[in-house]
Amino acid sequence: MDIHELIFVPLILFMIFVAPLWVIMHYRSKSKMQQGLTDVELQQLNNLAARAEKMAERIHTLEAILDAESPQWRNQHD
Repeated sequence: MDIHELIFVPLILFMIFVAPLWVIMHYRSKSKMQQGLTDVELQQLNNLAARAEKMAERIHTLEAILDAESPQWRNQHD
């Protein structure tokens, strides 16, 4: 047997079975990535945004309290 015959059969099998599946799976994953966020991910993102807004309000309130009680606190903790 020649080396070309040993390589030819596995190469043909690869091209018939593996390569098409590989290409299909590659482009399927690409299309899923381009679709954007799922409903669950969008809901989680909205929940995180709402929590961030609440935290920002709390921080603003705490800073206002500290400004009223100890006006120099910003200079001490920069």
